[in-house]
Amino acid sequence: MLLPRIAVIAASFFLLGHTQVQAQNDPMDKSLSAEARGKAVAEEAYRRDRGFGDEEATLTMNLQDARGRERSRQMRFRTLEREHEGDWMIAVFDNPGDVRGTASLTHSKALEPDDQWLFLPATNRVRRIASNNKSTPFMGSEFSFEDLSDQQVEKYTYKYLRQEPCGELSCHVVEQYPAYEHSGYSRQVVWYDTNEYRTHKVEYYDRRERLLKTLTMSDYSQFLDKYWRPMRLEMVNHQTSNRTLLTYSGYQFQVGFSERDFDVNALRSIR
Repeated sequence: MLLPRIAVIAASFFLLGHTQVQAQNDPMDKSLSAEARGKAVAEEAYRRDRGFGDEEATLTMNLQDARGRERSRQMRFRTLEREHEGDWMIAVFDNPGDVRGTASLTHSKALEPDDQWLFLPATNRVRRIASNNKSTPFMGSEFSFEDLSDQQVEKYTYKYLRQEPCGELSCHVVEQYPAYEHSGYSRQVVWYDTNEYRTHKVEYYDRRERLLKTLTMSDYSQFLDKYWRPMRLEMVNHQTSNRTLLTYSGYQFQVGFSERDFDVNALRSIR
């Protein structure tokens, strides 16, 4: 899911893995090494999310700076599930007027840099996002381009830390280390509930091992009697005190999208 999927776009961006991935180990098996158990949790989280086909939703993005000043943006996103490769995702801004029509396209990959493009209507040009520039903020938010890509299992190595309460639930806590060269993070710590393997919190550490951001995912809803989606995601930047809140609505699944709806030319025509 893209933690989107904007979470990516988030979450999306954060139900991890690959369509061929099947958990080789039981995440509850305490006899496993910390590395094997951590990977088993990530594989199980992703396995439970596969098979949705495609989806689309609308969301509101609220930006708040350290002085409490707020801005709001409305956008839509679409995701296409792909076998044997990472998912594809398009995000389109509808409001306010200065960003209306701006669109991003992500073709996620496991062991290679993702392909990402940004369409700016003011110039009517599509700009490719450099593979070593994905730690930059996405449209002024606390989410980076890296956060918007499909977080496949193969992109990380893992270490199981502990099991602990998280609200009314119990969570597996797993540390993951980026395996790709240009990540903006040294590591992430992820909380998955032990019942449904949904992501509830992610801590991001910068390349100097300082806590950079925390993502909290809440208000989960279930669709098609299987797929869980967080309706609220809040990213807090601890180094700047800025925060971004994403609120989702209008989820639809199995709309009938094809790969043609997610090629670079689609960025100019999508409305």
